[in-house]
Amino acid sequence: MGLTNAQDDGKATNHMFAVELDTVQSLEFHDINANHVGIDINSLSSVLSNDAGYYHDKNGSFQNLSLISREAMQVWVDYDGVTMQIDVTIAPLATVKPEKPLLSCIYNLSTVLVEPSYIGFSSATGPGNSRHYVLGWSFGMNRPAPVIDVTKLPKLPQLVSKPRSKVLEITLPIASAALVLTVGTVLILLVRRRLRYTELREDWESEFGPHRFAYKDLFHATEGFKDKHLLGAGGFGMVYRGELQKSRVEVAVKKVSHGSKQGMKEFIAEIVSIGRIRHRNLVQLLGYCRRKDELILVYDYMSNGSLDKYLYTEEEDDPTMDWAQRFRIIKGVASGLHYLHERWEKVVVHRDIKTSNVLLDKEMNGRLGDFGLAKLYDHGANPQTTRVVGTTGYLAPELVRTGKATPLADVFAFGTFLLEVTCGQRPIKQDEQGNQFLLVDWVLQHWHGESLLEAVDPRLRGEYNSGEVRLVLQMGLLCAHPSAAARPSMQQVLQYLDGETPLPEMTRADLSFNMQALLQRKGLNVMSCPCSSTMMSSVGTISDLSGGR
Repeated sequence: MGLTNAQDDGKATNHMFAVELDTVQSLEFHDINANHVGIDINSLSSVLSNDAGYYHDKNGSFQNLSLISREAMQVWVDYDGVTMQIDVTIAPLATVKPEKPLLSCIYNLSTVLVEPSYIGFSSATGPGNSRHYVLGWSFGMNRPAPVIDVTKLPKLPQLVSKPRSKVLEITLPIASAALVLTVGTVLILLVRRRLRYTELREDWESEFGPHRFAYKDLFHATEGFKDKHLLGAGGFGMVYRGELQKSRVEVAVKKVSHGSKQGMKEFIAEIVSIGRIRHRNLVQLLGYCRRKDELILVYDYMSNGSLDKYLYTEEEDDPTMDWAQRFRIIKGVASGLHYLHERWEKVVVHRDIKTSNVLLDKEMNGRLGDFGLAKLYDHGANPQTTRVVGTTGYLAPELVRTGKATPLADVFAFGTFLLEVTCGQRPIKQDEQGNQFLLVDWVLQHWHGESLLEAVDPRLRGEYNSGEVRLVLQMGLLCAHPSAAARPSMQQVLQYLDGETPLPEMTRADLSFNMQALLQRKGLNVMSCPCSSTMMSSVGTISDLSGGR
């Protein structure tokens, strides 16, 4: 048959599924007789076989068929991908397909047939002289195979000895092989096309229709999620740049693993709700798509990338972001966060504010993005307890203790963000001796030592507005205060930044804390996370997306 050999017969790596019409009893393959039909999976030894024949629809009696009778017959092979049931039915050519199949078994063929898979026919004469004819065939995917019009099929050749044409002997095998190859290629392309664009869609998602993207569109937009379009990767997923073919709109496509169905409906509902938010300092969430164990989020594309790349660039040729740009970005992010907390129809707690989630548009305006961890609740309601998610260095102490995500927990992360942008330092620092400590504690030491401006990013070379820098650093310490009650709201933060309200006077008693020691007492050892710039955003992240929301 050319399908397997003595060395690999029965191995799972064969990835073979076949239905055999056998006229020879081969003892090595445990054949039941010399006239049977069998289901073969990865081996020529059938997993199930039966005498050739069919069941009569009226009385259910079994009608024997002889595979060497020279009578034309029709074979149906059906597979249900949901129930994983394989049915094989055989009957004389002019007979309607019997209701009861000859063979029926349960087997998950998705573990057998891999991409690409080839479909076709194979035959062998064995020790005797025999001929095998395929008069016609049809194929259907996600529907029954089209009914074959038996009146249009060619007749079986007569057993009359005629002079054999040498030309026919040469051309017929070539033409047959070409036909089988062509049909097989077409089928493979159809199967691969379907598998490539398979999505996971449930009935309840119909209400979110306008916000759902077709996986096919996102696949083409990113050229199959090629590495050349990869914008970044972290603990929450991989982000690709893409361009939608119909609208020519550039988008950022984020693939997130989500192996559990628990809470998926609520999660999609929140994603769609967030997609209705419009603000000049928030990255627009355009929609989503689901495929297998992946959740895919689609955002507006920000051409200048994320803020952290400008703060921590190691390339000498890259210009340092000046203070005016940093201060404008700080005010923009504050405005967007204020809108989420207080101005939109619901309270939105972002839960993952950090420099890598602040993206820059064409005009270098800062926009807060990545709402994959955001939580929503009504104004005036109490937030529910959830899993602790976020990035180490930005987690508020009360969030670790209670698990309740509140706007003031976002304010804490925003305070760390202020210090990070102003100092050009990551939330967890490391000195020359390898000792690690929190940025907020380091800035606080400078404040107590009345040397606050020494904490400013040295790459600014002293070219900054000292009043604005002092304001931002002091406000960063106030926002990152371990006591939630001591932190300002984002409304107050905007007033401080715009100069509408003076920053309250802070005494040593107000800022007599050590964040690192406090967090360790709460059971969160932030120093267990690597401090390198490439690992901080991924290893230092605790995500609940893999287990639902």
